[in-house]
Amino acid sequence: MKLFVSEGNPHCVKVLAGLEVAGVKCDVQLVSHEERVVPFLNRPVLPVLLLPSGQHLFSPNAICQYLFEVVGKEASDGSNQLLEWEATELQPAVLQALHMLVLQGKSGEAGTVLKGPLGWLEQYLSKRTTPFLTEETVAVADIVLWAALYPVLSNSAFEAGELPSVRDWFKRVSQLPACEVAVQRVLQGKGLDALKNFLQKQPAPHIQRRDSPPSANATETEDSEPVMTEEEIEVAAQAWSKGLPDCSDSAQKKHPILPQEGKRNVLVTSALPYVNNVPHLGNIIGCVLSADVFARYGRLRGWNLLYVCGTDEYGTATENKAREEGLTPQEICDKYHAVHSSIYKWFQIDFDYFGRTTTERQTEIAQDIFWRLHERGYLLEDIVEQLRCENCQRFLADRFVEGVCPHCRYPEARGDQCDKCGRLINAVELKEPQCKVCQQTPEIRSSKHLFLDLPKLEGELEQWLEKSLASGDWTVNAKHIARSWLRDGLKPRCITRDLQWGTPVPHPDFSDKVFYVWFDAPIGYLSITANYTSEWEKWWKNPQQVELYNFMAKDNVPFHSVVFPCSLLGAQDNYTLVNSLVATEYLNYEDTKFSKSRGVGVFGDMAKDTGIPSDVWRFYLLYLRPEGQDSAFSWADMALKNNSELLNNLGNFINRAGMFVSKFFEGHVPEMVLQDEDKRLIAQVCWELKQYIQLLDKVRIRDALKCILNISRHGNQYIQVNEPWKKIKGEDDDRKRAGTVTGVSVNVACLLSAMLEPYMPTVSQTIRDQLQAPAHCARAMLCADRGFLCSLSAGHRIGTVSPLFQKLESEQIEALRKRFGGQQPDEETPTGKVPSSTVNSAQPKPPAAAAPAVNPSVSAANPERARQLAAAVAEQGDKVRALKAQKAEKSVVTAEVTKLLELKKELALAEGKNPEPSPQKGKKK
Repeated sequence: MKLFVSEGNPHCVKVLAGLEVAGVKCDVQLVSHEERVVPFLNRPVLPVLLLPSGQHLFSPNAICQYLFEVVGKEASDGSNQLLEWEATELQPAVLQALHMLVLQGKSGEAGTVLKGPLGWLEQYLSKRTTPFLTEETVAVADIVLWAALYPVLSNSAFEAGELPSVRDWFKRVSQLPACEVAVQRVLQGKGLDALKNFLQKQPAPHIQRRDSPPSANATETEDSEPVMTEEEIEVAAQAWSKGLPDCSDSAQKKHPILPQEGKRNVLVTSALPYVNNVPHLGNIIGCVLSADVFARYGRLRGWNLLYVCGTDEYGTATENKAREEGLTPQEICDKYHAVHSSIYKWFQIDFDYFGRTTTERQTEIAQDIFWRLHERGYLLEDIVEQLRCENCQRFLADRFVEGVCPHCRYPEARGDQCDKCGRLINAVELKEPQCKVCQQTPEIRSSKHLFLDLPKLEGELEQWLEKSLASGDWTVNAKHIARSWLRDGLKPRCITRDLQWGTPVPHPDFSDKVFYVWFDAPIGYLSITANYTSEWEKWWKNPQQVELYNFMAKDNVPFHSVVFPCSLLGAQDNYTLVNSLVATEYLNYEDTKFSKSRGVGVFGDMAKDTGIPSDVWRFYLLYLRPEGQDSAFSWADMALKNNSELLNNLGNFINRAGMFVSKFFEGHVPEMVLQDEDKRLIAQVCWELKQYIQLLDKVRIRDALKCILNISRHGNQYIQVNEPWKKIKGEDDDRKRAGTVTGVSVNVACLLSAMLEPYMPTVSQTIRDQLQAPAHCARAMLCADRGFLCSLSAGHRIGTVSPLFQKLESEQIEALRKRFGGQQPDEETPTGKVPSSTVNSAQPKPPAAAAPAVNPSVSAANPERARQLAAAVAEQGDKVRALKAQKAEKSVVTAEVTKLLELKKELALAEGKNPEPSPQKGKKK
């Protein structure tokens, strides 16, 4: 056997240590990084183990396993699991951390990258009783994980935090003579400096983060680096060199936008927000922001696209809000419609028309659909038992009654739907119902109502639905919800309500009623379009030419996939039905739910007061868009993503590229003579652009955003390896090389401005302004799949370059987290509000400088107070654990731990114990 290794290659530490520990006799040959040892690979790979059979092993982990198996030490199941974790989770993170440490000098960010894997390993080791990972003696998993971590954990500049179990294990393995020999042979006593040459020749590292798992239908090629042939690289370079084509097609909107022959006509809607609710971040990402990204993208692609939305203004919720504020329902609608408009304008939601449902066109269209359904026999009359609150003197709308779900026993099910199991409910089916206004138990009363005969339309609906699911881009959750409704069988659905504020039912026998909001509200899409243009039917009665995309949160899916389509199918008037239903999961706030009444979470009217630009809000919400599962907004994570992805990755690259042009070439793009390395970068960027287009065509908004960040990573690596700031000071060839690298980089920056337009429109325009880029460059590259083109040719003059992003400081983030954190545990516990007298007596406030005197509470236990505080301690403990699991910044975690310790002191007082020893407990020094 022969083992081929190279100096400065961290992977070689693994195999040399494994060789020494296993005691296998083998020739070791030192070669250069560029040596191609494996003949059938088109790129150099090391380390390599040449077996007596002539076969080659070139995976470091596989080589280590083989060496141990040769001497009869087969890996246990535990070792195999650790090896898999090292290869898929730890190693990619280590390479990214090394890239930051060695090439960029960013020790703090390197620690952040490894915080998750090291935290997991610390937890794993803390539960072990053996000195090594799986056994009493060193095993293959110890060698592999130790060698992976050696470059970072042995470096004093690496900020890893307190990891006592990891450090004890790491020290134990490091002291093995075999490991000391391996380190010396590879690193030659140079530490991290020995790795620089190796790392500079590696592609820019990028790992899939645990907080953003790939979509369920993501393919392997979409999450991995492309393998490109020389021919593909050359084709990409030649296409780039041709530059931008002439683009006479104007990007300016011309209203009204109407379907056109020969064009792709796309109609985009986002679920109509309730007018009386100020939208929170979850509402914004679930509907209007997601739709806005897709609409902006579609326009860049040259689609003929119309994006409409508006406020849903009828129903009991509006009546109640009017009563609370002493206004009429119409005045409430006018007031809050303006609030919504202002919020969406600040978030740069680019509606073609933002309307409302309290209009004459709404009444006309809704009543027309009603009569068409009535004439065709799709409506039924029936006596309905309803809940009436005698205390409030009215029938209760579905959302104003709450109780136990009859299907899954969820205790907070609404009168129309259970948020936990998703089943629709008739309010009278609820167990233990309560009026949400006064908390009294309502009574059941009878009233005659009209129903949409869904069973009669079930066959037609199923036929349409299967066709739409097969041809459109429905999200997985939307498909599942729609199919589950059909599987369970449809039931008649009531479409009228005993209310005053709503679209009146035109039937003389039901003149005292209005349409139920879920019959009426989706018709708002039609009436809002009708208020935009009198030719609205060209969009809504034109399924042959129009593609309809609906955006919403998952709780709206049943009404958009079953109830509303049945209304339109039954009307038999050639209505346009949804082709692609795009539904998100839920976005939570930190470790809880948004609550306006409790002051928990950021609502749309508050975001602009934080001082954080709307583009940064857009970026972060889209970065964690809840596509496959629920996600949670986190202040600490928002700061991390802003500082790492926007400031240090994207902003750093674009700013450097522009500054090099300004500083070294007097503001003019230099001449570019492409070498193989430049062509390879161009091909990589082309590949990412292609992925971006394919993903956004399929409405995979979050995944497409990662393509932008990948490109800027490639760009940063390209600049870092080529060092134009050094070459500009060299000989003529070096200066020309600096010019090529700078010119290619600033063109990549120009492409990024185009790709960013759907996500961060202001930043996108700012980049183009700074680069004085051609107005049509974005559409030219995205409109016809032309790929990455040279948009800033040699001699082009750029404008003034300045930083795009600002760092979010931990103090600023902590202040915002407190501001939007709602009531603290000492003010309100899970068992209810603590009476003020109890709070005051249990929390004396001595002068700040006074020494603690005898505490009268120590000998006087308060069982009720203790019970409440015990619940608060448990809740705060859960919060601390959640923050640690989210890898929050240390300052944020420390602040919450301090609150937890204070609560524990109060609990000790309430239990009649001395609270002073509590703060002294902790880790031994």
